[in-house]
Amino acid sequence: MAQGFGDDFRRFFVRGLAAVLPAILTIFVLVKLFTWIQRYVGRYINTGVQWLILQWSRLWTRTAPSWTPTDDHWDNIKATWESYHLNWIGFVLAFVAIYIFGRFVASILGRGLWRTIERAFFRLPVIRQVYPYVKQVTDFLLSERKLEFSRVVAVEYPRKGIWSMGLVTGPAMRTLHDNLGGDLLTVFIPSSPTPVTGYTITVNRKDVIDLPMNFDDALRFTVSGGVIMPVSQQRSQAEIEQARQRVFLPPQETEKKETSE
Repeated sequence: MAQGFGDDFRRFFVRGLAAVLPAILTIFVLVKLFTWIQRYVGRYINTGVQWLILQWSRLWTRTAPSWTPTDDHWDNIKATWESYHLNWIGFVLAFVAIYIFGRFVASILGRGLWRTIERAFFRLPVIRQVYPYVKQVTDFLLSERKLEFSRVVAVEYPRKGIWSMGLVTGPAMRTLHDNLGGDLLTVFIPSSPTPVTGYTITVNRKDVIDLPMNFDDALRFTVSGGVIMPVSQQRSQAEIEQARQRVFLPPQETEKKETSE
């Protein structure tokens, strides 16, 4: 009875954890993001706003402006800021600043300037070893131009006899099409468990097998390493058990069993 309760507890605990963990991780990431913005951007904006208030108040009272806030007036402003919990002002202004920066980068002048800065990042020691990969991840998650996959296929890659799941992104490049002929496809092969990386290959249309699954199913299949399989592709419990027994048998025993069947 105790063993049965232990099995039930473990099964339902794992099921509950699988249900609640995505929501907890999502909230955790958002909280970390907001905390990072407040700590490294918002608090400096708050300091700047406080300094502007100090200079404005001195002009209003016709006191000689001081560029170095060291007097009691500065301490009073900071105390008032804390007592009324005004730190959210820096947080909001940080979002506004990011929005303004995004508008600037989208302009012709800003786009050219940011490309120049990025080229410098790609040439700087140490930074060039980190920045390109971080940029790939952020572009994949935040880019407005999402990758469009027409369908999910299986292709023999990286060699004959080994089949990999791929995502058709479009036709082949013009040069390959003109030199090789035939109906060529460009296929992206995602890697597990990080599908944001992978390989891009060009294959003949007749060398691929269409898989009846959508992009979300393909993504779950890749991230889980093949554990989460679409319902349409799942085999019966008897077939799974039979396949597992064959996996643990030596090659000679497997051939004998298949011959006897």
